[in-house]
Amino acid sequence: MNLSASLPLLVLALMIEAAFGYPQRFYAAIGHPVTWIGRLIDALDRVLNREAASFALRKTMGVLALALLLAVAIALSALIQRLCLSVGPLGLVPLALLASTLIAQRSLYEHVARVAEGLERDGLHGGRRAVAMIVGRNPQSLDEAGVSRAAIESLAENFSDGIVAPAFWLGLGGLPGIAAYKAVNTADSMIGHRTPRHLAFGWAAARLDDLVNLPASRLTALLLVAAAALDGSAAAGGAWRAVRRDAGRHRSPNAGWPEAAMAGALGLRLAGPRVYGEARVEDHWMGDGRAEANAADIRRALTLYRRSCGLLWALAALLASMTLI
Repeated sequence: MNLSASLPLLVLALMIEAAFGYPQRFYAAIGHPVTWIGRLIDALDRVLNREAASFALRKTMGVLALALLLAVAIALSALIQRLCLSVGPLGLVPLALLASTLIAQRSLYEHVARVAEGLERDGLHGGRRAVAMIVGRNPQSLDEAGVSRAAIESLAENFSDGIVAPAFWLGLGGLPGIAAYKAVNTADSMIGHRTPRHLAFGWAAARLDDLVNLPASRLTALLLVAAAALDGSAAAGGAWRAVRRDAGRHRSPNAGWPEAAMAGALGLRLAGPRVYGEARVEDHWMGDGRAEANAADIRRALTLYRRSCGLLWALAALLASMTLI
């Protein structure tokens, strides 16, 4: 698929997902494409990741598992894309419906908004309950500011790898592009951990995920800075300074970019030391504002997020129109 087709497909998919999301009745009936990918990853993990094997062999098997996963994702999505486009331009509609299931604008907004609602309605207990659905850290270790920061950090990071990155690869490579991206991203979330079982086997997934998220994380930071310039309650200059100063200090090569931009725009400090399960993770702070975030700051972050999504739409539409000239 060339850009003159993939970019209009991107615009249509973004609009469909924002309007409808992924209906819960579909999830209950057939699951979700990411859950299907997850089942294949789990099967490959069980078959190829032998604990008795050497570190080098398990690393090799992890590379093989990732190659098999990508081969399946790309082959199936390329076949579907070919079938849809065989009927002409109208084939973009079912193709966009399929692609929209791999973008998460609406669901991300709803999940983060529930944290603000939980804090506002039920206090710290409600906030902890809601934030536990979107972050891996121990919610019982979080006070109100910690819950609020965790929600805002999740919003920033998932804006990059749940929306901007899938959109980038959809615009560049059509349905196979976004399917390959989601396969890598899901593999990283399932096996790309530094645990005894997955340190070797998940190495390839973790490294490739870092690579494929690199362009989107930088683009996400720019979108947040631009959105802050359009939002009177946010600071574009602060966002840009935080990105330049702090993004490269984050323990993740990509998460620091959107988190620093969000922190600087809102006058907050994000990231920093955190607790996952029983383990404390030391990390640099993103931004130099106040650490005492609250539900109102989550609402401000969601407003900035909506504006950033609008800018992403505008950018996609502009690029699509340029291919038609």
